[in-house]
Amino acid sequence: MSQDIAISARNLGKRYKRNARIDKHDSLRDVLQESVGALLRGGKAGKSSYETFWALEDANFDIRRGENVGIVGLNGAGKSTLLKVLSRITTPTTGSARITGRLGALLEVGTGFHQELTGRENTFLYGAILGMGRKEVESKFDAIVDFAEIGEFIDMPVKRYSSGMYVRLAFAVAAHLDPDILLLDEVLAVGDFAFQRKCMNFARQLEQKGSTILFVSHNMFSIKTMCERVIYLKRGRVVYDGPTDEGLKLYENDSRLQDAPWFQDDSAKASMAITDVKLLDENGKEAGVFDFGSRMKVRIHYRAFRPIEKPDFRVGINRSDEIHCSTFSTVADKVDIPMVQGEGMIELRTPPIQLVSDLYTATISVRERSYGRLLCAQIGGSFHVRHPVYASNAFGVYHESGEWRVPQPEQLSQTVETADGLR
Repeated sequence: MSQDIAISARNLGKRYKRNARIDKHDSLRDVLQESVGALLRGGKAGKSSYETFWALEDANFDIRRGENVGIVGLNGAGKSTLLKVLSRITTPTTGSARITGRLGALLEVGTGFHQELTGRENTFLYGAILGMGRKEVESKFDAIVDFAEIGEFIDMPVKRYSSGMYVRLAFAVAAHLDPDILLLDEVLAVGDFAFQRKCMNFARQLEQKGSTILFVSHNMFSIKTMCERVIYLKRGRVVYDGPTDEGLKLYENDSRLQDAPWFQDDSAKASMAITDVKLLDENGKEAGVFDFGSRMKVRIHYRAFRPIEKPDFRVGINRSDEIHCSTFSTVADKVDIPMVQGEGMIELRTPPIQLVSDLYTATISVRERSYGRLLCAQIGGSFHVRHPVYASNAFGVYHESGEWRVPQPEQLSQTVETADGLR
C-alpha cells in the first residue's frame, strides 16, 4: 500500500443475523428456558432460526493522508457499520481494511464509557481504549477537562451525564489523542452550537496538520463545508465516490418525493400525487444552498387522478431537528385555480429567507379545500441556508406571504397575487 494512503478498504463487508435465536447459553437457566420454549413451539432445542442481511457489502476505496471525506446515505445505508469496522469495534465478515497511523473514533454517544465510573475514571478508560498510555492521559488531563467544559462534574458518575456532556468529554479525549485519522459519526449534533463550533474548528486544525477525517452526517451543509469528497452508501454498497457536489445531488435526489412521515391516506385510491419538486434560485437554476436574504422558487409538478375543486397547495419548511418553522399556502381564489385534473405545475416564490444557517426540508402538501381532506404530503427536497455570520443557532421563524403562480409555456414569468401565509 502506498505511504500516501491512510485507509484502504478491499471487498469490505459485514453481515448480520436478523430474528436470530442464539444456540450458545451462559447458564442452566438459559438451557432450560430454550428447551421449554422449543417444546411449546413443537420443535427441537438448540436449533437457530434466523435470516441474514448485509449491512455493508463489497466496499472498495482508498483515502489519502490529509483528506476529509464525508460518508453520506439514507438511514440504514451502512454508514455507522463502516466506521465501526474501520475502528475495529466490529470484525468484518468479508474483506479487509488497512489503517496507517494513529486512529481516533467518536461514534455513538457513550461508546467506551462505563456508566458506573466517574468522568475522571472514564477519561483514563477511554484514553486507554484509544491507545493512550496512563502518563499521556495524566499529562493532558487538565486540557481535556477544560476542552469539555465539565470541570465541576468530572467526579460525578457518567450515568448522570446528559447526552451533551457525554459528547463533550468523549470528543475532548479523542481530540487530545492527536490522531492521524479521526472518525466522526454524527455525534456532534447532540452538543450545543458553541461546542459544535469548537469541534469543527478543532477538525480544521487537524486538517491543517495533515490528518485524515471521515465524517458521517445528515447535515449536508457541514459535509459541503468540510469535505471535498464524499462516499455515498446505498443499501450497504458504495454507489458513488467522488466530488462532494455531485454526491450530494445523488443523495438529495434519493431523499425526494417520499411520503411525509405524518401523512396517512385513508382513501382506497390516491386522488393526487406530487410527481416532481425543484428548488430553484432567483435565476431559475436548481440549487441546494441559499444565502440569507435571498429568495427561493419551489416548482411543484403534480398529477390529479380526478377533478379536484379549489386545491390548497402548501409548502412547509422544517429544520433538520424536525422543528416546523414556516408554512406558505395558496388561497385558491386569488391564485385562480378553480379546479385541477391531470398533470400540472405550480410555483412558489418565497419571501427573502431569514433563517439561520442549517439544513431544511421542504414538504409539499395538498388539501381539498371544499372538504378539508389532505390529499397528499411528500418530502420535496432539502436545502441549506448560508448566513453571512455563522455565529448563532437562534431559531428564526417567519410567516411572511409568498408569491404563487401557475407557469404557462408562453407566460413563464407571470406572477399571481400574493397569498397569505399561515399564522
